[in-house]
Amino acid sequence: MKDLKKLIRYNKLWNYLFMIIGLLATMLGLILLCALMVDLAVDGAPRLSYKFLTSFPSRFPEEAGILSAWVGSFLLLLVTALAAIPLGIAAGIYLEEYGKKNWLTDIIEINIVNLAGVPSIVYGLLALGLFVYFLKFGESILTGGLTLALLILPMVIMATREAIRAIPNLIREASYALGATKWQTVQWHIIPYSTGGILTGIIIGLSRAIGETAPIITVGALTFIAFLPTSPISMDFPFVSFKWLMDPFTIMPIQMFNWVSRPQKEFQLNAAAAGIILMVMTLLMNGLAIYIRYRFRKKIKW
Repeated sequence: MKDLKKLIRYNKLWNYLFMIIGLLATMLGLILLCALMVDLAVDGAPRLSYKFLTSFPSRFPEEAGILSAWVGSFLLLLVTALAAIPLGIAAGIYLEEYGKKNWLTDIIEINIVNLAGVPSIVYGLLALGLFVYFLKFGESILTGGLTLALLILPMVIMATREAIRAIPNLIREASYALGATKWQTVQWHIIPYSTGGILTGIIIGLSRAIGETAPIITVGALTFIAFLPTSPISMDFPFVSFKWLMDPFTIMPIQMFNWVSRPQKEFQLNAAAAGIILMVMTLLMNGLAIYIRYRFRKKIKW
């Protein structure tokens, strides 16, 4: 009995110590994030204005803005999402619901997990050879978007599979018992119940893509652009233009890199202001992912 009480006290002590260590680790991460945000705010807040958002880059720091950079980032994310989301969701559904468990699917699964950890510069080198030189897409928005799509594709596939795995098998069995086909089960039960987890993975993947620099520089994104891509709206039927896909571009992280590398302090203040905007965008996207996951989990009743 004495040994049992001693063991219980010992386990409680370790439980308490682990709780303290976890709390300290959490606080350390929050303190570092807050310190970074405060430092950026002190340096960059005075430069934040409507003019800063709507002006092109300039060799005069007080006239420089991020218009071409944030427009390029938005268009790049649009291409990335259109390329990665359908393919990633379809691949995840196939591997989890249709693919037979054999050596081939095992190899595919292992490689998907490994690809999620590959350095982003490797994707840039792959895209340089495939999209720029082989497919002749050039140094365009299409090339950049497809490069980032390759980067986040493993994340979308893994998020889709994890969301589908969380659905109890009883849901599938009940659907089959009522005479539903596999596709009807996937369409009316699997996809609706897993939507929250899938969307969460997609948004987190896009929030990673928006801050990537190395693969985009590799495929030829420019550090200085004082014009916008071609408008996607055309005056001629069918009133849609895809010429913007082949236009050159820049993005927020590259514009920040360009300013930070300048010797003038004013350009570095511009980089801090752009950093505030980029960090706010990333935090909002991650916050949206958490909110969507919470709302969908709240709606689901097994």
